[in-house]
Amino acid sequence: MPELIWDGKYKDGKKVAPVRIALPFQTIETINESAQERQRMLDFFSAGRDTEWRNRLIWGDKKYVLPSLLEEFAGKVNLIYIDPPFATGANFSFTATVPAHPEDDDSETQSFTKEPGILEQKAYRDTWGKGLDSFLQWMYETLAILRDLLAEDGSIYVHMDDNAGHYVKVLLDEVFGADKFINEISWKRTNVHNTAGRYGRVHDVIFFYRKSDQFTWNEIKTDFSPEQLSRYKQDEKGRWYTGQDLTGSRPDSDSGKFEWRGTMPAANRGWGYSLEQLEKWWAEGRILTKKDGTPRLDGLKVYLDEKEGTALQSIWTDVSRIANTSSERLNYPTQKPEALLERIIKAS
Repeated sequence: MPELIWDGKYKDGKKVAPVRIALPFQTIETINESAQERQRMLDFFSAGRDTEWRNRLIWGDKKYVLPSLLEEFAGKVNLIYIDPPFATGANFSFTATVPAHPEDDDSETQSFTKEPGILEQKAYRDTWGKGLDSFLQWMYETLAILRDLLAEDGSIYVHMDDNAGHYVKVLLDEVFGADKFINEISWKRTNVHNTAGRYGRVHDVIFFYRKSDQFTWNEIKTDFSPEQLSRYKQDEKGRWYTGQDLTGSRPDSDSGKFEWRGTMPAANRGWGYSLEQLEKWWAEGRILTKKDGTPRLDGLKVYLDEKEGTALQSIWTDVSRIANTSSERLNYPTQKPEALLERIIKAS
C-alpha cells in the first residue's frame, strides 16, 4: 500500500509514536442546568454510561487530553466527529456577545474578545509551525489515539475542506485501514462563493470510517427530490405511483432467466423475484403492463404513500449553513450547524 511520508514521521527508522502522557483533569467550572434538562440528559446516557461525563467540555492541548482519556474510555467510544483546522492562518481568537441579564430579552449586551492562551498558542505552533509537515504529524498522532478510543462498533467522521482533505484521507487509510473506509461525504455548506480565477468553493468533505465490520449504522431517510417526484404518476384512484425494475443483473448465471406471461428479460439479466412472487403481485394488480398486456420489465407498481422517503446519499445539499440571523449562531468562524451533527449522530 502506498505510504504518505512527511518530515518528522520517522526518527531513526521508526515511526514517531503519539505522546501518551496521561494528566489528571481538574474541574474549572460547572454550569447549572434545569431539572428537566438534567433528567433528559440522564435518560440519554442511561445505558450503562457514567452520567457524570455528559456534556463535559475539556479545554487543553489534545496532545495531553486524548491520552488522559485512554485509561477510562479506550475501546468504549461509539462515535467520534472531529472538525480540525484546515490549514487556516487564524489565531483562533473570537468575539462573544452576552446579555448582562440573560433572563431579560431587552437587556443590554456586552462583548468580549477571547484571545488565544499559552496552551493554544503552543498547540497552534505544534500544528502549523512547520507547515504541512507538522500538520500531518499532528493529525497522524491524533487519529492513532482516536482509533484506540473507538469501540469495535464505533465509527469516526473527519470534517475537512480541500486544503488538506486529500492528505488526511491517506492518513485515515493508514491508521484505520483502507478497507475501513465507508464514505466521502460532500456537504454543500453555502450557495455561492465567488472567487476570481477559479470555481467557487461551496462544499466541505467528511470522511466516514469504521473501527470494524460491526459498526453501528442506522439508515437515514430524506424527502424525495423534485426530480424523483417527477417520475410518479397518478392512477385512477388518485394515488401516486412509479414503476420499479423487476429484473437483476445475471451476466454469469441462469437464475431468473425464464419467460413470464410473454416477457423475457435481456440476455445478461434475469427476473429478480421468484415466479410465485411475480404471480402474487400480478393477482394484486401491482404489475404494470405494456399495450399488448404483457408485463413491463420495470413493472412493479410502487406507491409514493407507502415509502418513508429516499435513502440519504453521499452528497448533502439539504443542510444549510448557519444564517447570520440564526439563534444558533455564536459568531465562531468554523461553527457547524446542529442539523449536520444531528444527522451524523442519528446515523452512527
